[in-house]
Amino acid sequence: MHLIAPSILSADFARLGEEITSVIKAGADWIHFDVMDNHYVPNLTIGPDIARAIKPYCVNDSGTAIPLDVHLMVKPVDSLAELFAKAGADSITFHPDAEIHVDRSLQAIRDLGCKAGLVFNPATPLDQLRYVIDKVDIVLLMSVNPGFGGQSFIPSTLDKIAEARRLIDESGRDIRLQVDGGVKIENIADVAAAGADTFVAGSAIFNADDYSSVIREMRGRITARVNG
Repeated sequence: MHLIAPSILSADFARLGEEITSVIKAGADWIHFDVMDNHYVPNLTIGPDIARAIKPYCVNDSGTAIPLDVHLMVKPVDSLAELFAKAGADSITFHPDAEIHVDRSLQAIRDLGCKAGLVFNPATPLDQLRYVIDKVDIVLLMSVNPGFGGQSFIPSTLDKIAEARRLIDESGRDIRLQVDGGVKIENIADVAAAGADTFVAGSAIFNADDYSSVIREMRGRITARVNG
């Protein structure tokens, strides 16, 4: 199953609850929550209090909860991961170069009741994944350099997606392969064909006049490419 995860980094922060409600009505499967600390990346965004505030909005019209997917671009990881778990995160991903004991951090996130994942920057190899894949629920590949929204997709990510897909399939584990950065209508089919199943899109959705039409077109292009 292919999932669309709009990144609220590109939403209107003055109307954040309303924006989340609107994008869920438009068909969002997850809400992606980008956390930057002005240390690991050169930007500062939102913290656990915002996650707690928006959690009640992460529900669709039928009352089904929509997962809150927290991406930590912070260093160190462990203390903030605990705060976000307590604030309502359903999944927490982090960059392995931001924490000394990656295996322990993954297990700690799982022990807090969240799905755990690793994030790999464009130039970061997937080597560490092989050694902790038994504790990973999500692999997130950055297709831009982390820190700012609205960047262009780095084409070499497609080969990396295919490599990650092979590792996941060989493991036999139920792991989602997520891609974040520059994903839009024009390239989402290529990203899906390379092996991704979860797509983070920020400006492509929130900068559009009609969120529903963008998400619908994204799904259509994925289906046409994968089933074509």
